[in-house]
Amino acid sequence: MAARLSDRALPGVSTWAQPGQAVWLRDNLTGEQAAVGRFDPGLPGPENRMRPVEEAFRTLGAGALARAAAAAGEWASVDEVGYLETSCPAYCQALLALMERKRVLLAVRKQELPFLQELCRRPDVFCVDLDAPFGRLGCVVMASGVGRRFGGGKLLAGLWGRPLLQYALDATGGVFLRRVVVTRDPAAAALCREQGIETILHSQPYRSDTVRLGLEALAGPEAPSLAGCLFCPADQPLLRRETVASLALCAACAPGPIWRPAWQGRPGAPVLFPAWAFAELAALPQGRGGGEVVRRHPERVRCVPVEDPAELLDIDRRQDLERLERLERLEHRNDARLL
Repeated sequence: MAARLSDRALPGVSTWAQPGQAVWLRDNLTGEQAAVGRFDPGLPGPENRMRPVEEAFRTLGAGALARAAAAAGEWASVDEVGYLETSCPAYCQALLALMERKRVLLAVRKQELPFLQELCRRPDVFCVDLDAPFGRLGCVVMASGVGRRFGGGKLLAGLWGRPLLQYALDATGGVFLRRVVVTRDPAAAALCREQGIETILHSQPYRSDTVRLGLEALAGPEAPSLAGCLFCPADQPLLRRETVASLALCAACAPGPIWRPAWQGRPGAPVLFPAWAFAELAALPQGRGGGEVVRRHPERVRCVPVEDPAELLDIDRRQDLERLERLERLEHRNDARLL
């Protein structure tokens, strides 16, 4: 997996196991390899029955990390650190030294060992839990606008053969622990329910009502605890699922800030609020949205760059939709001047 994150071979080390025999380590620069673990049938349990070979870690392993630290380039790769590696202090120190010199793609085994926990808690580490990469997050799709400038019926207006709302549903699918669409449009509610998406159909007049109803559904006393919630507009058809996932990954790794996408420093929607902001969101002034909370806490806002400025554009007028509709291929969508 670490290798797939880079388009080229990186200095560092690679490890692999021969079940019932040994664990091997290879220097990515020199190709030299050695057994750093030997199978010991006398060790208890069905797993972790490899006994570390400390000498191999101290010589080849620590040396490989030192060579990676001195190599040209910004990045290095260490494709696994687990209980075997923690048996050798010299190897651990070489790894820490490498992290001070390079940006490191590092796979850490999920074990309650002090050194491994220290690595994951470092303030300069972006840590993704592969068992729950997006953490415990919720999502409210804000689909309650009446579309006055559009002339009504915006959510189900067709774009490239699909309803406009469907793009928000696709961009937010499969990321969140819970997701709810809040809308005033019965037809939009029916579209969501046909896809098994939790939906609130209401007649409240204000944007603050949409925020409150969504939070009550996702973070009320009967709901599972959430670490944060994304509020996603229903009218940004070029918003990419990768951008939504990036916001969620950032929030899972650093749950304190307010996360939002940005193009060249200019922030946009959607916005992911941490749990500490829920009380303020639930008590927004009449007619206000989440931007009110953002304005109160500018020092807590962090931005994730987007690859395409058009991702942050919304559909306000029917002409906006018609211009997009005239595009022959989605690949041409990267011209922000379209809108």
